[in-house]
Amino acid sequence: MDDNLFFKEATLLICSSLDVEVALWRSFQFLRNVLPADAMYLNIYEPSTGSIRYVAMADHTGGRKIEKSITLPDSLIHDIESGRRLQNYLVINEPEKDPMGRVITKELDLDNHSFIALRLFIEKQRLGVIDLFAKGSNMYTEEDAARLAQLREPFAIAMANALKHQELIELKEKLVSDNRYLSSELLSRSGDEVIGAEGGLQEVMDKVKQVSHLKNTILLMGETGTGKEVVANAIHRLSPRCNEPFIKVNCGAIPEDLIDSELFGHEKGAFTGAVSQKRGRFERAHKGTIFLDEIGELPPWAQIRLLRVLQTQEIERVGGSPPIKLDIRVIAATHRNLQKMVEDGTFREDLWFRINMFPITIPPLRERQEDIGPLTIYFIEKKSRMLGIHPAPQVDPYAIAGLARHSWPGNVRELENVIESSLIQHRQGPLHFQRQGEQATTVKEGLLQSTGTIVPLDEAIRHHIGQALSFTGGKISGRDGAAALLDIHPNTLRNRMQKLGIQFGR
Repeated sequence: MDDNLFFKEATLLICSSLDVEVALWRSFQFLRNVLPADAMYLNIYEPSTGSIRYVAMADHTGGRKIEKSITLPDSLIHDIESGRRLQNYLVINEPEKDPMGRVITKELDLDNHSFIALRLFIEKQRLGVIDLFAKGSNMYTEEDAARLAQLREPFAIAMANALKHQELIELKEKLVSDNRYLSSELLSRSGDEVIGAEGGLQEVMDKVKQVSHLKNTILLMGETGTGKEVVANAIHRLSPRCNEPFIKVNCGAIPEDLIDSELFGHEKGAFTGAVSQKRGRFERAHKGTIFLDEIGELPPWAQIRLLRVLQTQEIERVGGSPPIKLDIRVIAATHRNLQKMVEDGTFREDLWFRINMFPITIPPLRERQEDIGPLTIYFIEKKSRMLGIHPAPQVDPYAIAGLARHSWPGNVRELENVIESSLIQHRQGPLHFQRQGEQATTVKEGLLQSTGTIVPLDEAIRHHIGQALSFTGGKISGRDGAAALLDIHPNTLRNRMQKLGIQFGR
C-alpha cells in the first residue's frame, strides 16, 4: 500500500469516533494488516506523580478504556521530560535489555513483546504516547516506525478531541451528581431564618457576625436540638462563600467502614463495589463550607485524617495517591464535652486545639424563654404549609402560656415536634398543644380568683394581652407579633394597651 493511501485510510479510521477506545480499536484493525501488531495502548505522562497512566487499549478482542498507572524511576522521568530518548518515536525490539522496555512490558504483562512508542503532541504540547506491540523480539524496523510516525498528527488531533470529549462527559456527570446531592440537601435543611436573633440568641449572633467573614474553623457547642445547624447556615450565608456549596455531614450517622469513602471519596476499583470514581463531602465543599455535626462521634483514625485536612487543606481519595488541594471552611458541632473526651483519651488533643479556636455555645431553650413565642409562630406557619393546612389555625394564648413552663430537654427540635403533632391532630377552633404522654389541655389561669369568682373584664383582657406580649417577647406588629396572635390590628391593640395601662414596646 502506498503512503498516500495508507495515510488517508488510517486517518479516516482514527478520526471516526469521539470515543477513544472505539477510535483506537478501528485504527488497530487497520494497522495490523500493514504492520506487525498484537496490541495498541494510549498512555498519558503525569509529571505531578512521575508516572504514565494508560487510558485505553485495543487488541484482537476489541477496544476498551483502562486505568493503569505505572510509576517510573527518576532516571526514566528525566529521559521523558528532557525528550532525550523519545523525541518523535522510539523502537524497542528487546525490552528486557532496555530500562523503559522492562518496566512497561512487565507492568502490562507483555513479556517478550517488541513495541514502537509514538509521541503525540500539538503545538509543542505533550498529549500522550501510542504504544504498538507485537509479540516476539526484533519485530519492528525503522521503516515500520517511520510509517507509523506518518499518523502522528491524525492520532494527536483525534486523541486530544476524544480525551476532551471524555473530560466534558465526566464534568457533566459530576455536575448532575452535585445538583442532585445539593437539591436533596436543600430539601432537608432545617431552615435559614434564625428565630431569636434579637432575643435569646443575640449574643450568639453577635459572635457569628464577628467571625463569619473569616476562614477560621468554628466550633458550635450546645445540647441536642438547640439549632446548631441553623447557626452554621447563618455563618455560611453571611460569609464571602455564601454562593458556594454548604455541605453538611452528620458524623454519627455514617457507618464506620464508609467514613473514608463518604468524607474523602474513592477512586474506581479502590475496593469491592467501587465501580466508578466518587468525590467525597470535602471535595464537594470546595470553595464553600463543610458542616461536621456531632464531630465527637468520629473514631480515632478518622480524627487523624480530619486533622491532616485542617492542617494542609488537602485530601486523598481512597485508592488515590496524588493529594487534592481544597479551599474549604470547616464548621464543627457537638453536644458532647470534648474537653472531657480529651482527658478520657477518646478525642485527640491536637484536633481539639485545632477546632477550638473560636467556640460558640448555643444556650438551651429553657434559658431563652423569650424565644418560645416567636419560634411557635414560625413553626405553626412552616408546618401548616408542609401539611397543606390553609389558613394556619389561630392559637389559644392560654394554651401556649403553658409552653414556657416546660424545661424542653429536646430544645427547639422538641418544640417543633410538639407543634407538628398538634397540627396533625387539630380539627377546628383554636390550636392547643400536647406533648408526648400528656393530655391536651387549655390553661386558663388568671380568669378565676382564688375564691372561685370571675375576675373583672378589664383585668381578664389585661391578663390576656399580657400573655400574648410575653409569648411574642413584647413584639406588637408583624406576622409574629401579639396583634397577629390576637387577630386584631396593631393600632387597635396599642389603643387597648394604653387604655389598660400596659407598657408599650418590647
